[in-house]
Parts: sequence; structure tokens; C-alpha cells
Amino acid sequence: MECELTFRYAKRTDSALILRFIKALAEYEKMLDEVIADESAIEEWIFDKQKAEVIFAIADGREVGFALFFHNFSTFLGRAGIYLEDLFVFPEYRGKGYGKALLKRLASIAVERKCGRLEWWCLDWNQPSIEFYLSLGAEPMSDWTVYRITGDTLLELSK
Repeated sequence: MECELTFRYAKRTDSALILRFIKALAEYEKMLDEVIADESAIEEWIFDKQKAEVIFAIADGREVGFALFFHNFSTFLGRAGIYLEDLFVFPEYRGKGYGKALLKRLASIAVERKCGRLEWWCLDWNQPSIEFYLSLGAEPMSDWTVYRITGDTLLELSK
């Protein structure tokens, strides 16, 4: 790393910054048109309802990367895990080890909290990220398929 990297947990006043990171990630993933979150939703779900947490990586006095995560639970392990929803480092700060440092920090949080695992999804086309994750020892879960119900289908199923 070129400069010292520090970390901090997000505060309510960071809602606009969190949304900026989310939109930057969505743009990278060619999914910006799917982002409907706004600052009030970020405040409600992250800070009021405490359904997720955010840590920032800070270099040169500014937030250069973020990780948004929450706890899940493994019935087989009988303990919680950490699910990493988003990890993003601004393009001008890539290649300096900041993404790896964020993952190492999340691993430390998982160990401190006695979690059984750290997991995430990665888009199939995102080869640079896949290679990065494999270099860290992450294992793809090839026997599993992700399923999702949203929108009108979710409403219909809830009836």
C-alpha cells in the first residue's frame, strides 16, 4: 500500500456517501438503472433498523473504499456468518491493496464476533474480481444456484 490505510464504521451522517459508493458500484456492474435506494432508505435500514453495517477504508484522509455487510446464519455450523453485500474501491485507488485490506478487516470482524464464515456473490463476467477472490483462497460454491423473488412476485407470494 502506498499510504497508511485506516478503517471506520459508517455513521448516520454518511448516508449520502454510502449511496455514492452504491451507485459507483452499480455503474461498474452496469446496473445503475436498478438502484432505487435513496438517502432516507439508507438511514432507515442501516441506522434505524440496523439491518446492515458499513465500513470505510480511508487513505489520504478520504474514504476510498467501502464494504456493506450483515449477519446471516448457518444452521449447519450453528452460528452466524457475515454476508458481504457490496465491496467497492474507487477506480483511482485500485491496485494498491485496499480491496484486500477491506476483506482482511471483514475477516477480522468475523473472527472477533465468532462467526463461522464470510461469504459473498460475484457476477460471472467479473473475471478480475473472481481472480482476486481466488487469490485469497475463496472457494466458488459451484453446487449452489442463487434464487430470488422480488417485486410483484414477492407481493403475490406473500398473499
